[in-house]
Amino acid sequence: MIGAWGDPILSNEGVFPEFSLDNSGADQAAQIGSHHDGMHYFPIEGSSEDGLLVLNHEYIEPRFMHQAAQGQNFGSGSFPMIDESTRDTDQVLREMNAHGVSVYRVQRDASGVWAPVQGDSFNRRITALTAMEISGPVRGSDFVKTQFSPAGTETRGTLNNCAHGVTPWNTYMMSEENWAGYFLNTAEQPDSQSRYGVRSSGSSRYAWELAQSGEEQYTRFNATPSGASATDDFRNEPHCFGWMVEFDPFDSASKPVKRTALGRFAHEGVVFAPAIEGQPVVCYSGDDARFEYIYKFVSAQPYHAATAGGHLLDSGTLYVAKFNDDGTGEWIPLVFGLGELTAENGFSSQADVLVRTRSAADAVGATKMDRPEWGAVDPNTREVYFTLTNNSRREESDEANPRAANPWGHIIRWQEGNDSGTAMVFNWDIFLLAGPEDDSEFQNAGLDDDQKFVNPDGLWFDADSRLWIQTDISESVQNSGDFAQFGNNQMLAADPVNGVLRRFLTGPIGQEITGVVTTPDQRTMFINVQHPGATTSRDDFENGNLISHWPDGGNSIPRSATVVITKDDGGKIGS
Repeated sequence: MIGAWGDPILSNEGVFPEFSLDNSGADQAAQIGSHHDGMHYFPIEGSSEDGLLVLNHEYIEPRFMHQAAQGQNFGSGSFPMIDESTRDTDQVLREMNAHGVSVYRVQRDASGVWAPVQGDSFNRRITALTAMEISGPVRGSDFVKTQFSPAGTETRGTLNNCAHGVTPWNTYMMSEENWAGYFLNTAEQPDSQSRYGVRSSGSSRYAWELAQSGEEQYTRFNATPSGASATDDFRNEPHCFGWMVEFDPFDSASKPVKRTALGRFAHEGVVFAPAIEGQPVVCYSGDDARFEYIYKFVSAQPYHAATAGGHLLDSGTLYVAKFNDDGTGEWIPLVFGLGELTAENGFSSQADVLVRTRSAADAVGATKMDRPEWGAVDPNTREVYFTLTNNSRREESDEANPRAANPWGHIIRWQEGNDSGTAMVFNWDIFLLAGPEDDSEFQNAGLDDDQKFVNPDGLWFDADSRLWIQTDISESVQNSGDFAQFGNNQMLAADPVNGVLRRFLTGPIGQEITGVVTTPDQRTMFINVQHPGATTSRDDFENGNLISHWPDGGNSIPRSATVVITKDDGGKIGS
C-alpha cells in the first residue's frame, strides 16, 4: 500500500507534515488528498520502475477528517458545525485542499518495494483553490464572468474529480462530476443551475460558504445573486464547474485548463480512441446521473503527433448518443443553430449550448441512460464500452436500458460505423447484465457464484484487451438487504473475445474499488481503495465504533490509499 490520504509529498514551511487529525489546512495542501479515484501512471523515460502517479480525489468524509469532529454539532450534514451558521475556517481550508488531484513520483527499489519520492520536483497538489484557465467556446462569455475573473477567462479550483482521461499527447484530464451540490443559490435559479442540482435552501454540501473568516475564497460557494451584476457577486461560480480539466503532469508550473468544448455536465471521466495520424481526435464521456447521456467529441483539427496538444480540444463538435431499439445508434450534434438548438427554442449561442449541455441533449431527443459512468476503448478493436451503474427510478425500459427499476446495472458497447470515430452512426449491444445468478446475463448465461457482481463503475482496458471492471455498491445498501449477497465492492477481469469473466479481488469493508492502471510492462498494477469504513453509522461514529481501520489497523481512522499489486512469479497482471 502506498499514498494514503494525508501522506506528505511536499513540504509546508520546510517540514513534511505527517498525517494527523490535527493537521492544518496548509498541511493538507502538502499531503495526498482524500477519496482516491481515477488514476494514471506516467512512466519517466518509459520506465516501469520510475514514474509519476497522478490520481483524483473525489470528495471527503469530514467526520473522519478532523480531530474535533467527534462530539461536535454536525448540523444538517456530516460536517462539524461551530453553531448552526458557522464553520471553522481552517477545517474548511483542509477540506478544500483534500479535494483535487495529487501528482507524485513513485519508484520501485531493488527488492521490489514501491515508495513515493517526497519533495520531488514533479510532485504537486491541485486543489479547490488552484487558479485555472477557461478555454474553448465558453471562454470570455457572460456565463463565466465572475468577481474573480471579470473577463471570464479564469476560475479557481476543481471539485469532485471522479474518473480521468489521458490524452494522446500524454497529458492528464480530471473530471468534475457531482460538483453542483457544492453551491447554494436560494434565488430563482437559471436552467444552467437548477438542471444540475445546485442547492436551493439550507447550506451547500459542506457549507464552505459559512467559514468564519468570511473570505471570498469560501463565500463564493453561495451563488445567490447579491450585487448589481455577475462581477459583483458569485452567481456565475457554478458555471465554472462541470468541465473536463487538462494539465501536464511533467510541468509542475503548468496552469490547468478547463476545456469547455467537451460540454458541461457531471463528467465521470473521458476516454480517448487511439489517435490516428491525420485524423480528428475522438473522445467519449458519460454524465453520471439517472436518465442522463453519453457524449462524443470530435476535434475540428486533425491529430499530428509532432504538434498535438490541448488546442485540439478547444474546437470541434460535441455529439450526444441516441440508441435505437434495433441495435443501431446515431450521434446527434449539439451545435447552436442546428435542429432544436435555436434562439426560438431558448438557446442563444454555442457557449449557451455547452453551459446547458444537459438541456441541449434533452432538446434533441437523445437516449436517457442508467447513470453512464466510466468508458473504455479496446486498443485493438476500437470497440467502446460504458458502464451503466444503476437506475432505481426507471419505470419504463428500452433495449439499451433493459430493466425497469434497474438495481444492478449493466455494460453497453458499440462499434462505430466503418470503424471510424468520426462516424455519425454505430452498432451496439449489451455486453453484460450484472446481478445475481438468476437475474444476470453474460455469454447467454447467468453469472455464477464466482462471477456475480452489481453496480459496474470503473472500467479500463489493458494493452492485451483485458477489460477490468470495478464495482460501486452504494454505502446506503452495501452488505444489506438484497445487496448482502454481493459482499464488499470488488474488481473483475473479462476477456471479451473468449467470453471469460473472473473475480480478481475484493476490497475492505465500506469502500469502493476505483482507479486502475499498470506500468508499461504490465507487471505492476495500481488500484485505489476509496472511503474505507464509510458505512459506519452516525451512532457508531459518535460512540467511537468504526467498522474499518484500513489500512493502518489498530484504532486508526480509515484512509483511502493506493494498493500495489504484483504476481508472485513476476509476470504480467492478468496473465
